[in-house]
Amino acid sequence: MLTKRIIPCLDVTDGRVKKGVNFVNLVDVGDPVAIARRYQEQGADELVFLDITATNQGRQATVDMVAAVSRQVFMSLTVGGGIRSVEDMRALLLAGADKVSLNSSAVAEPDLISAGARLFGNQCLVTAIDVKTAPTTGQKMVYTHGGTKPTGLEALAWAKQVVSLGLGELLVTSMDKDGTQDGYDTAFYKELTAAVDVPVIASGGAGKIGDFADVFLNSGVTGALAASVFHFQQLTIAQVKEDLIKKGVPVRWNQTLQRGS
Repeated sequence: MLTKRIIPCLDVTDGRVKKGVNFVNLVDVGDPVAIARRYQEQGADELVFLDITATNQGRQATVDMVAAVSRQVFMSLTVGGGIRSVEDMRALLLAGADKVSLNSSAVAEPDLISAGARLFGNQCLVTAIDVKTAPTTGQKMVYTHGGTKPTGLEALAWAKQVVSLGLGELLVTSMDKDGTQDGYDTAFYKELTAAVDVPVIASGGAGKIGDFADVFLNSGVTGALAASVFHFQQLTIAQVKEDLIKKGVPVRWNQTLQRGS
């Protein structure tokens, strides 16, 4: 049985890790290199690095910072933000990223997914989807540009389309849940994972230790991403993994980790 992944996320802007609620009201968390090193020591399975203002500012994710982070971590590193071409992908992969994540650019130019998959392999290609519930219809809709721009795309239909283009993984964030710490949108992830045949990472809403087991046991996601609970040291990765083991969820356990630390 494949192990489930616990994945901290670094939302970076102006060279600092930031975190907010529902994609707004960002507060400073710290230096991305130092935080990445801490998660490496805690036993995270992967790390996601998102330059959350690169697209809106019309620039590429900071390659130098990605290189600095990659020198500190030996787990898989996914990088997103401001990727508009295969040349941008190549630069980030050469800087140390294991995977690149497309969001706004995938909506603007879906063929970029296929081009990246052909050149670098679909295992390197992630599509990030930011999803928000439409107040009038209750449909899950796709947003881009850091969650600021509605696309008119329905989330499940868009997920199926990008999978058909050759990506290797989906990173799906519930904007409704982001930063609220009231649990993942497990019902939506259950529907999504039944509709696609690639690994799905759930993002948005982790607040207590049981939220991780809930999304793993009640949907088909293979990874659970979290930020606030780890950044502000409400939980450690070791504590989360210990709880998952107790509940029968398969995870990688690093014997050097101290339980509850």
